Amino acid sequence: MSTIPFAHLGEALATDYFQVREQFTSEQWEHFIATRRFVDREVLPAINAYWEAAELPWPLYRRLAELGLLGEDIQGYGCPGMSPLARGLVNMELHRGDGSLGTFLGVQSGLAMKSIALLGSEEQKERWLPALARLDAVGAFGLTEPGHGSDSVALETSARRDGDGWVLDGAKRWIGNGSIADVVVVWARSEEDGQVKGFLVEKDFDGFEATTMEGKGASRAIWQAEIRLDGVRVPESSRLPGGNSFKDAGRVLITTRTTCAWGALGHAVGAYDAALSYAKQRTQFGKPLAAFQIIQQKLVHMLAEVTGMQLYCMQLARLEEAGRLSDTIAGLAKLNNTRKAREVIAEARDMLGGNGVLLENHVIRHMGDIEVIHTYEGTETMQTLIVGRDITGMGAFA
Repeated sequence: MSTIPFAHLGEALATDYFQVREQFTSEQWEHFIATRRFVDREVLPAINAYWEAAELPWPLYRRLAELGLLGEDIQGYGCPGMSPLARGLVNMELHRGDGSLGTFLGVQSGLAMKSIALLGSEEQKERWLPALARLDAVGAFGLTEPGHGSDSVALETSARRDGDGWVLDGAKRWIGNGSIADVVVVWARSEEDGQVKGFLVEKDFDGFEATTMEGKGASRAIWQAEIRLDGVRVPESSRLPGGNSFKDAGRVLITTRTTCAWGALGHAVGAYDAALSYAKQRTQFGKPLAAFQIIQQKLVHMLAEVTGMQLYCMQLARLEEAGRLSDTIAGLAKLNNTRKAREVIAEARDMLGGNGVLLENHVIRHMGDIEVIHTYEGTETMQTLIVGRDITGMGAFA
């Protein structure tokens, strides 16, 4: 493997201070290297312009399909069927390049496609999964509501029976891809039994309206939407047969919380790489910054945090492969890695001085984007309370 002609392979291995790479299979290594090559050769040279202009980088999105990354660990239906570790490595590398690109993969694959794969009928899988894997269609996941962010279980969007179908009413907010999606997995509460159910709502259904949210200071190369559902009629064939409670939605979210942990690691690695490279090249007081004790102390602290995050992620992949991953384990990893990533990125920005706020140095994007991943899929506060309830047996929230 070391003979692969790759400009930044040395840096990739240098970041792996505890040599976890030796545990990769050939499949996992190839996914890692292919994605890293894509990030260095295609993402980093182009992404700043898209991010600054808040434009969607469609050429890069399409490359995700061409590289066979969409659908990640889903088996069949034109999806790559990756192992949990390979899926994590891909997410890590994409976030090392840009959080918006990693979030697009997370929404398309981890939320929309995974919902259909886990909870959909065979007909729904055949219709949507191959198209979503080729990016012939775009997917979204509608759970969060204007009045229910962390308290998502209290969602108010309603679904009532009407003849041979359903009628949906309500609103969703912060829905990644929502304004460009061909199909949105919408979670609504049934008026029949009070349970939360999943529906596949297509963009041309009457009463469906999605508006792109503006003014974001982070993850600017992906669009989030506000969605209005005004008497949207959905046929029974578009209801997810396996999505009959909030626990079913939770089955999807367990996996996405693990990819949040991997994504946070990618952001931290990107910032650390930028800081190390800058410290070696930037001369002050007659010698490179890297020659000063305080800079070396900062770099070692950053590397220690990155290494700990790597070990978290490796164990997540092992537990998932063994069928032993729980929502609380995934939540603790998400909590830890997003917190640590924020610290590493802040240290990197400080080390670069004024140059740290320039997009060309690839740190300030990470500083903004980590705030997004720190918040979505359950904030640090909510993950703390969920894990706290697990270890004490006492719930500190309703």
